[in-house]
Amino acid sequence: MKKRIFIGLMLITALIAFSFTAPTDRYFEIAKNLDIFATLFKEVNSLYVDDVNPNKLIKTGIDGMLESLDPYTNYIPEDMVEDFKRMNTLQYDGIGATLSRLNSRTVVTMIFENYPAQKAGLKIGDEILKIDNAEVSKLTIEQEDQLLKGQVGTSVSLTIKRMGVEQPLKLNFKREKIKGSNVPYSGMLENNIGYIQLLEFTMDASKEVKNALTTLKKNGARAVILDVRGNPGGLLTEAVNICNIFIPRGKLVVSTKGKIPEQNHNYETLDDAVDSDIPMAVLINRGSASASEIVAGTLQDYDRAVVIGEKSYGKGLVQVSRLLSYNAQLKVTTAKYYTPTGRCIQVLDYSHRRNDGSVGTIPDSIKQPFKTTSGRTVYDGGGIDPDVKIPHVDLHAVAQKLYESGSIFDYATVYALTHSPLPNPRSFTLSNDEYSQFTAWMKTRKFTYTSNFDKQLQIVNQEAKREKYYADVKAQLDLIGTKVEESKKNELQLYKDEVKQMLEEDIASRYYLEKGSIEVGFKYDQEIKKASEVLLNTIQYKKILNLK
Repeated sequence: MKKRIFIGLMLITALIAFSFTAPTDRYFEIAKNLDIFATLFKEVNSLYVDDVNPNKLIKTGIDGMLESLDPYTNYIPEDMVEDFKRMNTLQYDGIGATLSRLNSRTVVTMIFENYPAQKAGLKIGDEILKIDNAEVSKLTIEQEDQLLKGQVGTSVSLTIKRMGVEQPLKLNFKREKIKGSNVPYSGMLENNIGYIQLLEFTMDASKEVKNALTTLKKNGARAVILDVRGNPGGLLTEAVNICNIFIPRGKLVVSTKGKIPEQNHNYETLDDAVDSDIPMAVLINRGSASASEIVAGTLQDYDRAVVIGEKSYGKGLVQVSRLLSYNAQLKVTTAKYYTPTGRCIQVLDYSHRRNDGSVGTIPDSIKQPFKTTSGRTVYDGGGIDPDVKIPHVDLHAVAQKLYESGSIFDYATVYALTHSPLPNPRSFTLSNDEYSQFTAWMKTRKFTYTSNFDKQLQIVNQEAKREKYYADVKAQLDLIGTKVEESKKNELQLYKDEVKQMLEEDIASRYYLEKGSIEVGFKYDQEIKKASEVLLNTIQYKKILNLK
């Protein structure tokens, strides 16, 4: 294998070196550097003190090279191509359940309706002990995933531990084609407002949005909220088709411009709109990227919808997939995209990215103004700026840690075991007594966490010792530390609203799966509340969009 890889690299080098009939300095540099790479690989493979894995070594080199370009140009080796395809289609062969690791346990965190997992009686909260005869404790999460998936019609068994059941249970499943949904939820809110949650832009996304809108209008919707918060994007054509649901035929949606002029395109709407007049709001946040930004930006440019939330991610790049040798693939950035006004949403200043990659604060000096159809001013420079801004609120450290530790998840299972089914997730709320039962239950668990203040206090202690001040300030620092620990004892009450919301959403999922988790969160959702307020106030809606 190593010999074949080396010979392949040398053949590539030779091919490039001799294929240019009129070499330029650029061609020479390409051939020279490929030759250096091939000979370097040969020497490392021959002389390195330990055996090297050729596939891993080459992939590491390719990844490093592509990472220097942008975060979205990626190499997909043959053994990862199926996972890549599944991400872009939301389809796979399996049982219809999501597994996650909580500490050292593998647990079921979601069940999809009408698929084998639900039909055979698997429940959220079940701990997986074995997949067929393989002990889960000895597997990686990737190995678990591979064992669960397989050809349609084949069988797989799970040995599970279920809370409230003394002995492990063994459940048998027959695999089916699992098709995830781009629109996991749509429904009516109060005051005849329809709501559509769009989480992906894979194949049929526009069809799902169209069907959802049609159903909502039949149910009396007089306004609609399209929620693309946390949507990372996907197929460009689906973004164009979704815009076409709300804007008429013949309208420019997006332009792509790259290095090769022949591949530059203008994408226009091709069909009549389903509804070009219904009042509309689009919800975005820092996780709304790429195709999500095309939809939000296009509807904003045509003053077709009020955009509400926080500045979007800032990914204005287009990728295409190219087939490589040995069934590998390359996902490569080929162009930037521009909204109808001419805005490029790609962030111009990479130094202002947050840790999650999204756009932070953009200096006014690098922004350019553009005019919407009704004359409003919008800007480029990175991401879509909402018309109505709702500040981002981070979870407090204690709420985050409760979630990460599995405490929220486990208590939801305890609650479902000891309570009768919820009559309606929208009206479900934990009473004060029920929340007190949770806090009492938490005292039985060894729950600790380190807050940001704890970390800063540790740094102060270390600096005091380094600068020889520690003896003088030790008493004060110890007192602060003691007071912080005392305050932590009351944090479940201090941050009750955050913790209570997480509990209610997880509990509702036990009875109504994903739908329950979504609906119980409506009453806490500030963006939905603001969107409803704007849509119900015709004067405010028209004023924001500068409509007559």
